[in-house]
Amino acid sequence: MWFNSTMDSTLLPFFKPRGVVLFGASTSEEKLGYGVARNLTMSGYPGPIHFVGQKPGELFGRPIFTDVKDVPDPVDLAILIVPPKATPETIETCGNRGIHSAVIVSAGFREVGEEGARLEFECLERARKFGIRLLGPNCIGTIDTHLPMDTTFLQPPMPAQGGIGFISHSGAFCAAIVDWSRGQGFGFSRIVSLGNQADVNETDMLPLLASDPHTRVIVLYMEGVSEGRRFVQVAAEIANEKPILALKVGRFEAGQKAAASHTGALAASDTAFEAAFVKSGVLRAETAEQMFDWARALEYCPLPKGRRMAILTNAGGPGVIAADAIKTYDMELALLSEHSKQALASYLPAAASVINPVDMLASASPEIYGACLKVLLEEERVDGVMVILPPPPMFKAEDVAQNLVGVIRQFNKPVVVALMGSPLIETAVKVLTLAKVPAYPFPERAASALAALNRRADFIAQKSMTMDQKVPAIGSSDARTAEEMVETFGIQTARAKLAQDAHACGKIASELGFPVVLKIASRDISHKSDVGGVLTGIQDEGSARNGYTIIIDRVTSARPEAKIEGVYIQKQVDGGQEVIAGAVHDPQFGPLIMFGSGGVEVEGLKDVAFALAPLTRIEAKKMIEQTWAGRKLKGFRNIPPADEESVIDVLVNLSHLMIQKPDVGEIEINPLKVLTRGAVALDVRIRHIQTG
Repeated sequence: MWFNSTMDSTLLPFFKPRGVVLFGASTSEEKLGYGVARNLTMSGYPGPIHFVGQKPGELFGRPIFTDVKDVPDPVDLAILIVPPKATPETIETCGNRGIHSAVIVSAGFREVGEEGARLEFECLERARKFGIRLLGPNCIGTIDTHLPMDTTFLQPPMPAQGGIGFISHSGAFCAAIVDWSRGQGFGFSRIVSLGNQADVNETDMLPLLASDPHTRVIVLYMEGVSEGRRFVQVAAEIANEKPILALKVGRFEAGQKAAASHTGALAASDTAFEAAFVKSGVLRAETAEQMFDWARALEYCPLPKGRRMAILTNAGGPGVIAADAIKTYDMELALLSEHSKQALASYLPAAASVINPVDMLASASPEIYGACLKVLLEEERVDGVMVILPPPPMFKAEDVAQNLVGVIRQFNKPVVVALMGSPLIETAVKVLTLAKVPAYPFPERAASALAALNRRADFIAQKSMTMDQKVPAIGSSDARTAEEMVETFGIQTARAKLAQDAHACGKIASELGFPVVLKIASRDISHKSDVGGVLTGIQDEGSARNGYTIIIDRVTSARPEAKIEGVYIQKQVDGGQEVIAGAVHDPQFGPLIMFGSGGVEVEGLKDVAFALAPLTRIEAKKMIEQTWAGRKLKGFRNIPPADEESVIDVLVNLSHLMIQKPDVGEIEINPLKVLTRGAVALDVRIRHIQTG
């Protein structure tokens, strides 16, 4: 199957063990060892369950052994709830018994300090000695609602069966979501709490959930990532087949280290995560509520073929709210055909509106709801529908819901319901939940879910597209300057020549031909304009000589400690538009490519977009379209259009440079002058990664 290349078969016992043994089983109802024993027994797990404790006895009709050697075969999953200091020895006991998978529920490891970190490392060393895979420590375990099996200590009952696979870095968050889901009407297929991730991490677990036939969508609560590049590779492979959603917390980092370039300064850790999610097809949610709103829509609904949405309501106000939300989430209100309008009018009173949003008025019966929904779903110009259902004044909401379900099942288009109210719509919620129709309390959340379906459809469409891509050859290894390096990757530069005195500056300027630009040459100065180190529009040899002196005096005064090599002279390129292109090596995900508004105000404007290398031409084009600088390339007022294709070439080639030159830590082209034909790098700066 498609996931075999990324799935580790040694992890299978975490969800499909032949037998389970619990270390630390307790007859005391206040102990976690009792809670896990209770859940294992009550879950209906079909395999053998064994208990090991300090004292012999009986628990839930099963004997408590004092030595794992007495536990009969088969057993290949151990759950450890023993004191931290006893955990390494217990892992060794598992290894001697032939058990190769263990869930460490116990806390008191890396999360509590150095001593705990030492114990955690010792656990990992013992596990590696025997080839044991560890989940945790400091986790709550796993749940499979379809096997079924519950290795957690959470309060029963086990969550409802469903198609959502859930991976969480936080055990407390996991426990809260499980309880919350019971009141929200959705269920899970598999749940895994990762804890400290001493061994098994989120990337390891992704294929295990993706391989499960009951899992239709995967959601992740993430506080970080263990192996960034592998995560992108594995997630991208899985996202081709099953949607992945993520809630990544910790967006803002206090004390982020200063970066030498604009690119580095703007490429915060969260920027890298965002780019990684886009690259791999992971849909990033802003809140937990939003993530599970999207998950239900992706679990239940077919994907739309476009962004044209219809709204069906019995009240004008909520219809307006819905229309605003549709536009907010980058969708559009479908323009209904005359045929559809006439069909709607045949069911509705004269005062009703048959222009999208379709307002049936408060008198709409269950049958009218169903008939009008059918008209909208039959309309070729409609890609999806939001139905708004506040409590009808003359009818029961559950009767309306039942009629909606009958119609929805006839079509392969997404339908979401904004079921507004509380006591009067409770039964209707149950009707829709049972029928697997996603329902939300307000139109804004319903619109957000439709938008997630569109984003998923866009990802699938993009993956199916092909576009020729020019891949440059590996750059010359003997490139001496930044300009030479980027030129070997197909990026045109305005070559700069170095002058070390005023006389040479005038002579070189004359040879290049006027007008020219003068720039300070100093490896200690990243932003030349900030210290008066740039002069433009130099028109003659005398001005070039004077300009040399002016620049040296300015920079010496502003930065007396800087080592100055001289002044660069460069042919001035007039016209066109100025943008910035750059790249920075992220320690987790590798090279990030940047594009946006260039010049000295780039950090202030923050009109930039990032993407993970290597780039396809499609990805480069999407980067450009995200920024005002990119949209302006098509022309704006008195600014003539510039060559967007040449910018795509630069971004793609930059991405290959970063992949093929792993010693490059940062590269920045600012400005990149985009002309009517072609683009020229006017200033190129490269920082190499220090080794040793």
